[in-house]
Amino acid sequence: MTGLADYLELSVTRAREQYRELHARRPVSTGRQVIFLPVETLLCLATSFTIDPRRYGGANIHRAPEPVPSLARLFSRSPASVLDKMRNLNGSRPHGGKWDVLAGATLREDPALFSRTYQVLMQAARLESIGRDQLPDFLDLEHGGELVLLGQEELDLSTLETELRDQIDRQGLAATVAQQRETERVLLAAARVGQHVFAQNVLVNCGHRCVFCGFGSAITGRRLLTAGHIKPWKDSASSERLDPRNGLAACAAHDTAFDTGLITVNGDLRIHLAEPLAEAVRADPLAKQYYGQPPVREALLLPAGADLPARKYLDWHRERIFFRP
Repeated sequence: MTGLADYLELSVTRAREQYRELHARRPVSTGRQVIFLPVETLLCLATSFTIDPRRYGGANIHRAPEPVPSLARLFSRSPASVLDKMRNLNGSRPHGGKWDVLAGATLREDPALFSRTYQVLMQAARLESIGRDQLPDFLDLEHGGELVLLGQEELDLSTLETELRDQIDRQGLAATVAQQRETERVLLAAARVGQHVFAQNVLVNCGHRCVFCGFGSAITGRRLLTAGHIKPWKDSASSERLDPRNGLAACAAHDTAFDTGLITVNGDLRIHLAEPLAEAVRADPLAKQYYGQPPVREALLLPAGADLPARKYLDWHRERIFFRP
């Protein structure tokens, strides 16, 4: 019988045995699928740090990006099955496997433990001759390092905890106080990962550069840019919090100015300074160095093919946050 230790204390030897089981597996075309092995569940959990499974279902399942297709082939399952397991791991479905869900929450809370577990999965796969073509190192942690969750400073934990309790009550996800606390913990861990995926998507969409001045690159962007919400997290509905069109990547100076209403963007993506900041730019050479043109562009700097910020979020920011005397 599988227990929590099978996930949290997975050894290279045990992982290799499970990969051999996968190699011998034959796809099930109809009827009940075989139970997920711990290595499968843990790889699905790792994938949840890169994509939001709720974005793919029905007619667009085929659009689910890597590593979902590779995992489906490795597991001899359908992409829909992989995405279903990912959704189960967030704790919002009562039928999610108990140990799967608890292991997922524990690993999401402890990035160092998660990173070590991911490295065990990759090491065991390579020892079983499962190469990068079959199982890519999609978190870039195979040879060391620790996962860093992005965008966590935006989360308002008191608001989030209240919302999670309401969700538990509405959906009847827990019956006792102990179960409610456990479910809260699982949902909170999933929300943290959801914020990480949002921030990661925003950085990619913005080309890992500040949309106001162009500072950054794929190497420095994750460390020196903030991927924040246009309509603040605390004011956004659940779907808006995960919408990459509600996010902009910015360097520290321009992110702060945007968040405090000293900079805004209109529906044509043109950048506007609030009068106090514009006055400072005219009078103060140092202010001009940071907020003049240049470095600030006339309009948002986005790569070709990027998803543009949604008009409703820009309007909200301009009407509710932009400073007006």
